[in-house]
Amino acid sequence: MKAVQHFCTITRHKILVMKECFRVGLYRQGLLHDLSKYSWAEFSVGCRYYQGDRSPNNAEREEKGLSLAWLHHKGRNKHHYEYWIDYGADSGKDMTGMKMPVRYVVEMFLDRIAASRIYKGAAYQASDPLRYFMGGKGHYLMHQETEELLEKLLVMLAEKGEEETYKYIREEVLRKK
Repeated sequence: MKAVQHFCTITRHKILVMKECFRVGLYRQGLLHDLSKYSWAEFSVGCRYYQGDRSPNNAEREEKGLSLAWLHHKGRNKHHYEYWIDYGADSGKDMTGMKMPVRYVVEMFLDRIAASRIYKGAAYQASDPLRYFMGGKGHYLMHQETEELLEKLLVMLAEKGEEETYKYIREEVLRKK
């Protein structure tokens, strides 16, 4: 039963992100978004730890002290800022966030909206993705420009809504590539 529920959850999420990507013109990214969630390394963990109201990776992390599914996922999906963490050229041995290409920042933004919609259900509000982001602010190992753009889009979504934010993404953010 959990396998079916998990499959439905990740598929609903993938379809939501795909639709949102299409709305801003990121067709290829919409089609390819989160395909690794269907790999055995991620899917089997999702089935085992499925709860329906949060990521199964959190439950795996609580039980094992790490999430192998998450490590697999973030290493294969460029819309996660964790994919872009590397040793800095100027910082010696310090890990640092690399600047993400804008199209992946936009996909990350859309991914956060879809995740909030899935986990919040009918209670979803446009401010939820921003609230989640602000809860971790100061702990992200994210390039400053990447974090600024993500936060700007999340604030715009919360204050001005989807239509205006998506129009801004299409006409300003993605046009400046």
